[in-house]
Amino acid sequence: MTLPDPIIRLAAKGDGVTASGRHVSGAVPGDVVDESGEVTPGEHHQTPPCRHFGVCGGCQLQHADDAVLANFVQGRVVFAARSQGLEPEELLPVHLSPPHSRRRAGLHGLRTARGAVLGYREGGSHRVVDLAECPVLHPALAALIAPLRRFVAAHGPKAMVGIDLTLADQGVEANLTHFPLEGLGPTEAALDFARDQGLARLTIDQGYGPETLWEPEPVTVTLSGVPVGLPPGAFLQATHDAETRMAADAAEWLAGARVVADLFAGLGTFAFALRADRKVLAVEAERAAHLACKAAGARTGGQVLALHRDLFRSPLMPEELNRFDAVLLDPPRAGARAQVAEIAASTLQRVVYVSCNPSSWARDAATLAQGGFRLTKLRGVGQFRWSTHVELVSLFER
Repeated sequence: MTLPDPIIRLAAKGDGVTASGRHVSGAVPGDVVDESGEVTPGEHHQTPPCRHFGVCGGCQLQHADDAVLANFVQGRVVFAARSQGLEPEELLPVHLSPPHSRRRAGLHGLRTARGAVLGYREGGSHRVVDLAECPVLHPALAALIAPLRRFVAAHGPKAMVGIDLTLADQGVEANLTHFPLEGLGPTEAALDFARDQGLARLTIDQGYGPETLWEPEPVTVTLSGVPVGLPPGAFLQATHDAETRMAADAAEWLAGARVVADLFAGLGTFAFALRADRKVLAVEAERAAHLACKAAGARTGGQVLALHRDLFRSPLMPEELNRFDAVLLDPPRAGARAQVAEIAASTLQRVVYVSCNPSSWARDAATLAQGGFRLTKLRGVGQFRWSTHVELVSLFER
């Protein structure tokens, strides 16, 4: 007789893993699995809050409670550190974004014979799940699902379209891609839609980049009390609460640093959070984001200065870095191999590294360690709730 096999952890892609090494889809720690593969739920196995779970590819872990989610996030970041022989001196509690907090969404729409479908893609498929609800989205974004479906049904092309939504200070920005508007009628319908739904901005990408069709007033996003112009399609942290948590960590960890460089600064998410009692140089390659940060920085009385520079091709060199008391970097998923090598060769004493990819972060962390840095603080961040996407904020010192 085979004894039940307990689930002891979650694998990187969300499967439950038993003590004997079996991977079981849909199981969480505390569940047990019998020889036939049947799962007996344990105390941490919850009823998924969304009717689309299991089909929609947006979430993988809605059947896990918050304790399991937090352990999953922490396990991923700690494993990444230990894979490079690093042990954080202080492991801080995980931050999990709550339901209904996501302020960015990338949806797909398709006109059909019966109307239209609109939602995320199915897991491992190009088919679109026709959303009736989405418990991760901010209510302002979720409220647009049904009106957007009707608009795609009436005016969309007979091909897949992209729909990117972002919550700004003035309301929701919507960007429709691969969405040609042929003639006056469809254009007027799009304007009517934007007005009736109270959109902050509507942009249409017909293959030549986003073109603004509706923007009653300049669209901004407030970053640490500073309104910053929001270019169409600009990067923004997925949830405001996670942004606030990471920015607060960075400000606390860089206390006493009078001159700081914010590398891969984007719109200035961290630069504006760090500006109190110090000067910050915000370095960014993407031109629209740089110009938005520069314009907002001009209103801070010289606390935030912006520099347009591609840090992948032209990283700040040690002689430049040595002018700063500390550095913060928040690179794309690929990490910052070239820039981190120069930081390791500098005389900097403190580095805050924010990452959306524990694997590339671990590689860069190993370079910092070789340069004499210690990983003194580490916090896992789960702002993509119920997904296997994990982020982190960390402090290195020497």
